[in-house]
Amino acid sequence: MKDIREKTKDTQCVHSSLIADDTGTVITPIYQTSTFSFRNADHGASLFAGKEKGYIYTRIGNPTIESVEQSVAILEGGYGGVGCGSGMAALHLAFGSILHSGDHVICSESVYGPVVGLLKEQFGNFGVTVSFVDTSDIKAVEDSVKPQTKLIHIETPGNPTMAVTDIAAISKIAHANGAKLTVDNTFMSPILQRPFEFGADLVIHSMTKFINGHADVVAGMVVAKDEESFRHLRRMSNAFGGTIDPFNSFLVARGIKTLSLRVKHQSKSAVKVAEFLDSHPKVERVMYPGLKSHPQHDIHKKQAEGPGALISFELKGGIAAGKLLMDSLHLCVLAVSLGGVETLIQHPAAMTHASMQPEIRKQAGITDGLVRISVGIEDVGEIIADLKQGLEKI
Repeated sequence: MKDIREKTKDTQCVHSSLIADDTGTVITPIYQTSTFSFRNADHGASLFAGKEKGYIYTRIGNPTIESVEQSVAILEGGYGGVGCGSGMAALHLAFGSILHSGDHVICSESVYGPVVGLLKEQFGNFGVTVSFVDTSDIKAVEDSVKPQTKLIHIETPGNPTMAVTDIAAISKIAHANGAKLTVDNTFMSPILQRPFEFGADLVIHSMTKFINGHADVVAGMVVAKDEESFRHLRRMSNAFGGTIDPFNSFLVARGIKTLSLRVKHQSKSAVKVAEFLDSHPKVERVMYPGLKSHPQHDIHKKQAEGPGALISFELKGGIAAGKLLMDSLHLCVLAVSLGGVETLIQHPAAMTHASMQPEIRKQAGITDGLVRISVGIEDVGEIIADLKQGLEKI
């Protein structure tokens, strides 16, 4: 479909992953091979020289992997995507494609926990410094810029506090200071938010989450806005070797076909769940960009087409109440991760953000009693009923 980029997201989800071959297959098959044969010596030399399009070795390129790379790039409105073995591998690739020794990074303080260790420890070992900032505060970001700042990395909404960052405003700060802006768009998916439209240079996904949507894959993706950045990412990926495999690529491409349906349904249900929690006497506060009480509600509406399926809330009674609630639920599954068809609930301070130092967690607003829920596709009335019976036991 030559004009697939001009179609709606619903149509793109269904058709964007097809890599046509001579069989007429409707779905790109699993090319489960490590290497590809050449017609002759000249053909092999031409492929290695980049004079001819084709496949050499699966770490370098594979039709099944290419199908999901193409699909996510189309959905995000970018030039091209590079599939990775995990979301963390995608972050490593994105950061590694930009940073050099002596560079400085500004990063959202409300961010997936392992990102803190990746920047402070692994990249820190190579002379990179980092400032964790409330990126929803534009002045705080401006005040954190240094001559050495080469990257601003944001999650919006942030994990797990749901703080929203103005992508357009941060992109202006980054570009005015010669830095790149990377945006982790995992929480929203390209169905609800497309950061390139607001100035992002790279968009990152943990495809483990909404893009795959079935809790059976670990995978990541980096999408580049332009050809030059894409080719640089591809070279870095070939060197790092953190490639996604063909089978997982096939599963993700399958998941993408229902991405628009799932995300819209989950977002609609999450609004009802958030409203229920917000009205409950045992809930201290609810952090959800779909509620008007969210401090960046208007900013989120400006840059996203829906509030998403992630809700964070704090119970009266702190960590003890949170543990009791999670241990009392029957439908909601106590597990980390998010974005699957099942509703998942977890305790960030003890789970996803346990690797963060307590003072950094506190600074980011990740309190000990904070609970995060990822609303699935189950009947929303039954999700709310499960939460209600659990809250009654506190």
